[in-house]
Amino acid sequence: MEIRFEHSQKEVSRMTTEELREAFLVESLMQDDKLTTVYSHYDRLIIGGVKPVNSTVTLDNHPELMAEYFLERRELGIINVGGNGVVVADGQTYEMDKLSCLYLGKGTKDVTFKSTDANAPAVYYLLSSPSHKEYPNRLMMKEEASPVQLGDTLTSNKRTIYKYIHLDGIRSSQLVMGLTVLEPGSVWNSVPPHTHTRRTEVYFYFDLPETQRLFHFMGEPTQTRSIVMQNHDAVVSPPWSVHFGCGTSNYTFIWGMAGENQVYSDMDPLAATDLK
Repeated sequence: MEIRFEHSQKEVSRMTTEELREAFLVESLMQDDKLTTVYSHYDRLIIGGVKPVNSTVTLDNHPELMAEYFLERRELGIINVGGNGVVVADGQTYEMDKLSCLYLGKGTKDVTFKSTDANAPAVYYLLSSPSHKEYPNRLMMKEEASPVQLGDTLTSNKRTIYKYIHLDGIRSSQLVMGLTVLEPGSVWNSVPPHTHTRRTEVYFYFDLPETQRLFHFMGEPTQTRSIVMQNHDAVVSPPWSVHFGCGTSNYTFIWGMAGENQVYSDMDPLAATDLK
């Protein structure tokens, strides 16, 4: 598990492209038959990826957690962005197709991941936060996630939002998680832009063609910076930072948050004219 510490606004304003990428970009998450994790000290989120192809992968513990098992004091959100797969948690089997979400609560001890078909492997994106209360494990399919359509083709941001882990969906201690699907011809996400100093947010981009790229914008509203990303990259957005993006084609992304509250609409909105 890679461990990353926080950076202040002043530090970020002076970073080079390479320094920005090293601090906030998470690459190579999805590796065959391997669990990959990054521990961010922003709200102590752990970002992970699992792509089981020829074998079953276990959610291993890490010494940094100082725990008997990974979810002793944590909760976990899992969204499958690949082929069909199976997650087994404490003996309970959960069949996950593409865009389904599984929540595993504090106290879940044994977790394994596998694919139904090695030729079309499951690709699991993981996001974990500290937890101080136990909530039941629950699987939610995309169709149950109360999709909401936002945006317009005239502003190139027509999209559908699926909310999985939130106050009116899968209950959790502090984790919030869902995904956004952009329609063909739409490329802008999270506009109008906003900040929320009470929560850290992580974006994971997928279904972006390998020949295309995405420009993720971050930083203070008057000190914006960009990070060029590709398919299956994730990026950490500090609580004080804006977080929005534009692709060279349409794409889908998972958003996940943890921090002071779980209110999805808790945002400090900005106008496009506020950005510099």
